[in-house]
Order: sequence, then structure tokens, then C-alpha cells
Amino acid sequence: MAELTRPRPARGTHSASRAGSPADGGTRLPTVGPGVPGHVLSHASGGRDQWSDPMETPPADPEQGLLDCLGEVLDPELPISLVDLGLIYAARLDDDGTARIDLTFTATACPCMAFIREDITDRLEQEPWVESVAIREVWDPPWTRDRITERGRRQLGELGVGV
Repeated sequence: MAELTRPRPARGTHSASRAGSPADGGTRLPTVGPGVPGHVLSHASGGRDQWSDPMETPPADPEQGLLDCLGEVLDPELPISLVDLGLIYAARLDDDGTARIDLTFTATACPCMAFIREDITDRLEQEPWVESVAIREVWDPPWTRDRITERGRRQLGELGVGV
């Protein structure tokens, strides 16, 4: 199992790669969330990463707070959250502020793995109570459609996807 850890960037910066302006050949995508005006993303989430403002105070239940934040991170191929797709196996916050996320994918050859990891990290790093993010890829137990929440099933149905 691989674990990827990236420390939080300095406040007021963003760790996602940037695209240039249209004048210099870059592609402008929607800006990242609050506090990062004018920065653009170059990753493939297609601008769906317009998240809520960071929480003003740390949540009473950090694990639920992490899951609430991750509920805003959408699968790059479907506008359904990673939580509702059942891809998040665990979320916990260490005493040092490290968010430890156990994540799986629908397939070992999922073409969106890097984008999903980046979106998770980007979303969680917005929170002042999260100092760093460590993502552990988990393959056991394997993901199945049974992990999709009822909400996720409804959303997939509305998209014409049967589960």
C-alpha cells in the first residue's frame, strides 16, 4: 500500500500546478476556492472543485469534519462525491494535524488516480486545522458497487447510470 504525504503549503499559496494566462498560451480554468484569487488550476477536475469556505473553528468530531470536506470532492468522471461512491475507507486526524485518508479506486488502472489524490489534498489543505495530508491507497477489501451510498445511487440514477 502506498502512502503519499505532502506538507501544507505556506498560507496564502496553493500547491496545485498553475496554468498560464490565455495571452501566454495557458488555459484558464475556474479559480480555486476562497483566499486564492487569480490562481488557476491545471488539473482535470474541470473546475468542479469549487468548495465551501474553510471552517472557522475546528470541528468537534475531526473525522466527521474530514468526511464532510471530502463529501465536496467529486470524482473527475462523474459529478458524485468520493464519499458517496464509497472510495473513502477511513479519515482520521492525528494530534499533529495530519489528515490520514484511506482511499481506494474502482480499478487498479483508474485513469483519474492522480487527479483524485490532488483534489483530496487541495480540499483538505484549505482547512486551518489540517497541517498535512497523508493518503494511503487501500485495495483490501476491494471496492464494489455495494459501497455506494443511497445518495450516490440516486445521483447515478439521475445521470442514467445503473448500479
